[in-house]
Amino acid sequence: MKKLLLGNEAVARGLYEAGVRVVSSYPGTPSTEITEAAAKYDEMYCEWAPNEKVAMEVAAGASFGGARSFCAMKHVGLNVAADPLFTMSYIGVTGGIVIGVADDPGMHSSQNEQDSRNYAIAAKVPMLEPSDSQECCSFTKLAYTLSETFDTPVILRLTTRIAHSCSIVDLQEREEVPLRPYEKNQAKNVMLPAFARPKHDMVEARTQKLMEWAETCEINRIEDNNSKIGVIVSGAVYQYAQEALGDNVSYLKLGMVHPLPVDLIKTFSGMVETLYVIEELDPVIENHCHTIGVKVIGKEKFPLCGEFSQKLIAKLMNGQDDSSMALEEPIPVRPPVMCCGCPHRGIFYALKKENVFVSGDIGCYTLGASAPLGAMDTCVCMGGSISGLHGYNKARGAEGEKKAVAVIGDSTFIHSGITGLIDIAYNKSNSVVIILDNSITGMTGHQENPTTGKTIRGDATAAVDLEALCHAVGIHRVRVIDPYDLKETRAAIREELAAEEPSVIISRRPCVLLKYVKLEPSFFVEPERCVGCTACMGIGCPAISMRDGKAEIDRNQCVGCGLCLDLCGPKAIQKPEVEA
Repeated sequence: MKKLLLGNEAVARGLYEAGVRVVSSYPGTPSTEITEAAAKYDEMYCEWAPNEKVAMEVAAGASFGGARSFCAMKHVGLNVAADPLFTMSYIGVTGGIVIGVADDPGMHSSQNEQDSRNYAIAAKVPMLEPSDSQECCSFTKLAYTLSETFDTPVILRLTTRIAHSCSIVDLQEREEVPLRPYEKNQAKNVMLPAFARPKHDMVEARTQKLMEWAETCEINRIEDNNSKIGVIVSGAVYQYAQEALGDNVSYLKLGMVHPLPVDLIKTFSGMVETLYVIEELDPVIENHCHTIGVKVIGKEKFPLCGEFSQKLIAKLMNGQDDSSMALEEPIPVRPPVMCCGCPHRGIFYALKKENVFVSGDIGCYTLGASAPLGAMDTCVCMGGSISGLHGYNKARGAEGEKKAVAVIGDSTFIHSGITGLIDIAYNKSNSVVIILDNSITGMTGHQENPTTGKTIRGDATAAVDLEALCHAVGIHRVRVIDPYDLKETRAAIREELAAEEPSVIISRRPCVLLKYVKLEPSFFVEPERCVGCTACMGIGCPAISMRDGKAEIDRNQCVGCGLCLDLCGPKAIQKPEVEA
């Protein structure tokens, strides 16, 4: 049977068909849908882990137990999971392990655009890169064969366009792979220095064997169009090049991007007069070609940063700006904004009014950095807000402590904020941490997390008590506020900043997009009262605009949160009367 699937859905189908038993991930765009789709197959145990390191360790444990396992993450999640990855490269596998990593060229939803191929090189593990949904499925299954044949974890690299585009997949039946027997083998599985030293030699030998496999494998192939021009491509760039260049060039299409072949590239080079390497982000393939003595044209022609496209390749290769490959009219810019009624809006408006330094974190609330709120000063990585605030306050002393806070979401706090809060308590940092508890993992599409009391499949489970947890790590001052109440919110911030000990404010109100949230009737503006002061525009609500010098509320967007009421001095904004 054939079916149209997202690349991420096709990976999940590949997991099912490969007989995978255990899937553990942390949601991160553009990888999230892999695990969401996998959870629809009852044959596989699936979970959301607190973070990517835990997810990879769960996959490792399942492998020790003899099962085929999988974990998924976005590229920056691989930074978090790097610790177990590098050691599992030495240990190898019992049941096959595949790590799905989705890179984000162009930074559509990320704080950087790092190239995960560098991790495969550094950790000395093979990496496959599919170019469409069919390959997402088939490469996933192939990855388990490679994992168990070569005793290694395997990374499956997707990029945003492959993860989130659809193409036809030929569905197959599930292969029921029996558990491999567990055998106590400390020399293989316990990485004490005495055991790890010979493992390094084994890893290098494994890489050589994988290079030999890469020379003749079907996923690395030459497409000879009898052209004097050749291009080496992989992943989404293969699709871009096909559309932009057609049969006017010959292709070396690489499905394995680490380790790379040598003889195959030299053979292809001998078939053409001019050879290009077209690859997004880092010159990984290009540098390999230079190392093996193959002359190529790469980053001197193609950009080092950003996402490629058919139009870009056609322009750089042929000097043609082909408008048929893109919309003729430019798409209007639509900057991301917090939703109408977002519970984070009130806290950021209050922080702006209190004029404090805000150490920020990763989530929907990162939009608090945008105008007109502009109430976030830093954003580094998941959990970095709390540790960063501690360092800021230790550097600036009392001057900083009284005018600085950290903000972090509930899911992000569980991911990697807890240890920073422990650092604050343990090292006596007079710091104020605000946990933005919107009862869900919002930015990646409403995934459950350990604070929600539900598993990935919606089953009831234990829920982390944030107040109790904060007390348990040594924070005595813990209070809960409603961010829709601006007066209470500002008072809480001032009181905790004035305290002479660390404290936590939990700003608690569920995401307005959750299905169970009851929306209030829309507000409206009485034009005769509006003086055009624009004070209501200060909260950056998409439902509020100015027209002909008067405020206007879009009643199709307004959810009746009430934040704007407190901002309107003339009382032009009114709450509708509700019939009894």
